[in-house]
This record gives sequence, C-alpha cells and structure tokens, in this order.
Amino acid sequence: MRKDAIKTLEECRYPAYRTALKCNFPQLEDVFDDCMDEAVKSLSDDGITAYLEGASLVCMIGRGFEPVLVYLEEVPQICRYVGEQAAEQISRCVWKISRTPNGVSILSFLQSLPSAARRLQSKQQFDHFIEIVFDFMEATTGSIHGFHTTIPSPALTNLLDNTAVLLGQITLEGLKNWVDYGVLYYSNHPERQKDYFSLQSADSRAILQRERHGTLFADNQRRLDMYLKSLWNEKQQLVPYSTGFDDQPRPQPYFDTTGMRIPDVLDDSDTGISGLDCYRATLAHMSAHRRWSAKIIVDNYSPFQRIGIDCLEDCRVDTLATRRYPGLYKLFMALHPQAAEDACDQENESCIRHRLAMLSYACMNPGHPYKNTDIIEFSERFHAIMREGESSLKEMAVLAVSFIARTRRQSDQSPNMYFTDTEVGYRDDNRHLWIYIEESDDEHMFEREEHKRADDEIEKLPPRHYPEWDYLAKHYRPDWVSLYENLHPSGQAEKIDGLLKKHAALAKRLKQLLELLKPQNYARVRYQEEGSELDLDIAIRSLIDYKSGVTPDPRINMSHKHDGRNIAVTLLLDLSASLDDIPEGCSQTILELSQEAVALLSMAIDELGDPFAIAGFSSNTRHQVRYQHIKGFNEKWNGEVKSRLAAIKAGYSTRMGAAMRHAGHYLGHQQSDKKLLLILTDGEPSDIDAEDASLLIEDTAMAVKELDQAGIYTYCINLDPDADDYVQDIFGNQYSVIDNIERLPEKLPQLFMALTK
Repeated sequence: MRKDAIKTLEECRYPAYRTALKCNFPQLEDVFDDCMDEAVKSLSDDGITAYLEGASLVCMIGRGFEPVLVYLEEVPQICRYVGEQAAEQISRCVWKISRTPNGVSILSFLQSLPSAARRLQSKQQFDHFIEIVFDFMEATTGSIHGFHTTIPSPALTNLLDNTAVLLGQITLEGLKNWVDYGVLYYSNHPERQKDYFSLQSADSRAILQRERHGTLFADNQRRLDMYLKSLWNEKQQLVPYSTGFDDQPRPQPYFDTTGMRIPDVLDDSDTGISGLDCYRATLAHMSAHRRWSAKIIVDNYSPFQRIGIDCLEDCRVDTLATRRYPGLYKLFMALHPQAAEDACDQENESCIRHRLAMLSYACMNPGHPYKNTDIIEFSERFHAIMREGESSLKEMAVLAVSFIARTRRQSDQSPNMYFTDTEVGYRDDNRHLWIYIEESDDEHMFEREEHKRADDEIEKLPPRHYPEWDYLAKHYRPDWVSLYENLHPSGQAEKIDGLLKKHAALAKRLKQLLELLKPQNYARVRYQEEGSELDLDIAIRSLIDYKSGVTPDPRINMSHKHDGRNIAVTLLLDLSASLDDIPEGCSQTILELSQEAVALLSMAIDELGDPFAIAGFSSNTRHQVRYQHIKGFNEKWNGEVKSRLAAIKAGYSTRMGAAMRHAGHYLGHQQSDKKLLLILTDGEPSDIDAEDASLLIEDTAMAVKELDQAGIYTYCINLDPDADDYVQDIFGNQYSVIDNIERLPEKLPQLFMALTK
C-alpha cells in the first residue's frame, strides 16, 4: 500500500521552475525535483526554459501523465547527445503527432528517442531519424485500401519499439532503405506490415541483413576514443554523420570547435584494410592537422591554388605523422590511390585532380613509378623541404602555387572533371586551414561555430537506465527503467546499538561460530629472500648450484600467510510499503525485524572481514526505481552506517530486476573470487504499472541469469509464506523461505554463514 503525499509548492526545491511548468497532474509533484536535478546539470538557462515550455506543450496534448513524465526524464540526456535544440524539437513533434490519428504512438515515439540519440550522437543524424519516422507515418497513415485518414499507421508503434535493435545493426541510411521497402510492399496489408516492422517476417530480416555492412562507428566509439588519447593525447568529441542524406558532393570528414566529424559507417577498403583501421587513419590524419597545421587567408588564392595547397599540406602532416609512428605509413599508403599516369585525356577533360593525386602519391612514396617531369621535380622539392624539418603551411602554399602555375592547362576549365583514383578517402576536407576575410560562395559549406559548454561536475547522479525483459515478445525493452540512486539519509545510530544489545545472547553465539569460520589454515609463501624459516628444498638446490660454480638462487626462505576468505557480499533490501505490515502473531513490523536481522548480519560479516555493501530499493512505476546506498564496500561498519540503517523506511512497490542489475553493476567491480548477492524481500516483484503479474517475475528471473553469467551468485531470503508459488521460478534452488518471521534475526546470519563457509 502506497503511503506518499503530494508535495506543496513550498516543499519543492525548484519553485520558480515548477511555476513555469504549466502542468497540474498530481503525480508530477513526486518526480519534478528529481527531473530538475538532472536538467540543471545538463542544460543552460535557455535550455531549461525550452525544456519546461516543451513539457508544458506535451502536457496539453491530453494523453495523460506518462508522456509528460517520459519527456521530463529523457530530454536532458537526449540534449547531452544532440544539443539543447532537441527539447523544443521533440515537444513540437509530439504536438504534431497528437494532431494525427497516431496519437496512441506518442509514448513509443518518446521512448525511442533516448536510444536513437545515444546511438546517433549528432544533431544532423537525430534530425534524419525523426524525418524517417514522420515520412513513414505520412506514408502509412490512412492508406490502407484507400480509406480516409482517420486510420492510424498500423505499424508505427512496432517500428518505434524496435528502434534500439535496428540502429544497433544498421546505419541511418540502412534504416531508411529498410523502412522504404516495408512501405513499398506492405502499405496495403496492415497485418503483414506489422509483421515486417516488428521483425517477425522473413523478408524483414532478409532486408535488414542486406542493409548491414561495414564497420559501425557506434560499435567502436570507445576504442577510437582510446586510440586518440593513447597516440595523440587528444580528447575530442567524435560526431558521426550519415552519408545517405546529403546531396552531392559526398561529405568528407572534418573537424571544428565542436569535435571531429566522421562517417557513421566505413566499409573495408578494396586493398583489404578493415573499416576500423580506416577510422584510425582518418583520425590520425586529422590529429596531425591539429598538431602541425596553421591557418592561411583564403582570399589570396584561386580555387585551383587552394586545392593544390590542400594536397601538399595533407602530404606534409601525413609525413610528420609517419615519422612519429612509422606503422602509419603502411596504412596510409594502402588507402592512398595510385592514379595511372596516362589515364586522363588532357584535351577533353579537366585533369587538375588527376595531377594532384599523382603529386600526392609521389610525395608520400619516393619510389613512385611516374615519369612526368613536373611530378618528379615537385615531389623532390617537397622531400627536400621535409628533410630540413617540420616545414610549414606557408612553404606548402608557395610550392603549390608554383606547381599549379607550371602545370595548368586550358582544359582544366572543362566541366568534364576526371575523378577516378583521385580521392584519398581517409583525408578530411581541410576547412580548418582557411580564414575568410570576405564572404564567398563557399561560406555555406561551413558550419558556424557554436558555444561549447563544459560539463559541470555532477553533484547528484542522473538516473541510470536499464533494460527490462519482455517474456511475451522474447526481447529486452531497451532503457525501459529509470533508476535513481542516492545515499540514504541518516537517523539515530543508537537505535541499532540498542537492537544489538537486545540480541546480545544471539550475538555472542554468532561470534563463537564466526571464530570457526575465520581462516585458520596457513599457506606457505615460497621463494622469499627473507622469511620466517628456511625452505630446505630450495636451500639444498642453491647449495648444489654454488658448489657447481653456478650463481645460486638467493630466495631460500619462506613465510606463511592465512589462507583467507575472498568473498564480496551485497545485501539488497526490499523496502516496499508492505514492510510496514505486522505479521499475524508478531508484535513488530517486518521492517523492524529486518533492521534487527541486518544489524546482526552486518556485525557478523564485519567480524569475518569480508567486504560487503548494503542497499535498499523500492519503485513507483518503471520511471522511478529508488536505489539507496546504506553501506559501501569501502566503508567500515560504524556509527555513520548504523545511522543510515536506523533511518530506513518502507514505501512504494517492488521492481526487483532493475535493482538487482544495479547491485550487480557495483558487485561486479569487486576484486574477489566469489561474489554473493543476497536479496531480502517479503513478496514477489510487482509494480503499479505492471498489469501482467508475470512480467516482472520473468524479468527478475532473467536478471538472475544475467548475474550468474557475470559470475555473481544470487540468493533470495523470502519472508512471504506463499513464496513457493513463484520464488523457484525466479531463483531456482537459490532461495530460502522463512515462515516464522520473528526468527529472522537469528536465521539471516546463519544462512549467510552456511552460504559462505
């Protein structure tokens, strides 16, 4: 039973922001402060204004509280990935959908955006994703057998629910192609359309497989970040762009003040270089520019001179990069095309790109095969300059202007440009080299510099998002649960000391048992130069070596150490509202008995010296799972920890799977041979937004399997007399049911010792 109360405006931590949010759902008061905690850390003042205006607009659509809650929870993290303009953009999209027959899909739309933003990580790609969704909605709404437009799109929700799965396998361009195929062939067959967009039909999976190609940036972002940091000491934002939504010319990598822009996918090269190595070559080239390139005024040069400067400056920084890391040379040359010398018809084609491609190859490869005297002369001049040191952009500009003047042909003005083997794919477009004094026709190609805001230090942790297993659909719902963690407030430590005194006799018996569990055996540590006693075998062997004229091993001693326990334990407490109940025949609530039991168990584990943590959890729908730290692994069992345990209170529901996954996250980082997660609960997993009673039971069972695969042993101590109906389905044989709850303070430490002896 829930025992929460509605907050007043005076109790709100952000009264000015709450007033700005035009929304009167009573449930909002419970979560507003938490949502704003994250928003103020993630958004600027203007961003918060847009965020609250957007939430007010979503509140006005008349679809209940949940869309407003999802918007408030998810938009700050979306803005971190794709920019603050997303707050207004999303609210406008929601309003637009609400004016169509597809209003029922608004929740799915909002829930698809966090995974899309996290996967795409750029405003451009995020805009394209929304464009795909709206194009699909327009193409399928009201089109079934020619009926009027009051019929919603039959598969929009299916498409949105599978966003994370789709973007985890294909690029944005691939998603567009996959969607277009489904629209083309199934727009008039609603059931088959649903099968296609829910990935159930054979051709849906076949087209998805067809669109999968290359190396996805999103799958290798961490490795590329580490590559930049380790080799170039660069900490740059890597921003992917899609090559499937731009008009010609095809976009190239580039960097500016907002980060390094690279394609969202790269295929293996024709020469056998992997897509990942292609990414590395691109980043190495751009990092070399950042390290060694300066800027030059563009107005002083003609277009042909500019591309000549681009070419030679690229060669210069590549040469400097290969001097620092010689292994890059092989990679660069494998990706650099070798243009055939006589391939371009100088009478009928513009060969300027062809000549520069040959010059670039000759500058990079002194053993080039070209016979052209100009290519030979200028490549030798380039090598001579580079032998003298690092050179500079100005020297490359002088050399490039001279080369263009020497080799220019009348046919270079021809619109019939020769392109074959002239593009060096790993190089960027060099926009960083140029300073514009006057506006030019090329200005539209360059993005204006945006304000770069440093991330503020996070004082309060933002929500963690965990998946949840849908046993009916047989797949995870990505980022379905929002888990908020915080340090539990403190109370009176004397209360716990009083409970330990109350059970003094039991505590004394426990200490006697603990002495038996403490490590008693000694293990020998051999091969020590200094130790407690002589290691006779090694000493004799060293004496033989000495007599034989061989240098003896001086490590002839040994010492001893306790053959100790190596166990890390997390005790996870269910703090749902039902713990305030008083079981039949008892004089105390379940919560009070749990406090006594946990106090005795903590004393026992502390006596044994095992690292352990205590946390409590409860939930108020999937949007608000509370995880409260009572004791950390590095904390001692002291008055501060006891004061937190004394202050625990019961409330809300029991969404167990997410809490177990979060506890496993921390437990998994412990350097222990054995890891034990103990769950103390008085009932089955449940929450007020889960209509299917089996949903959270199956999710918790899946969480147990996940933890088992991670090497974490889970064990449930259940206080529900009817637990046999469900607990085995979740934990298998890893559980105990305590029917007589009054014996919990005695049983809990004994169970722990039995599990760890």
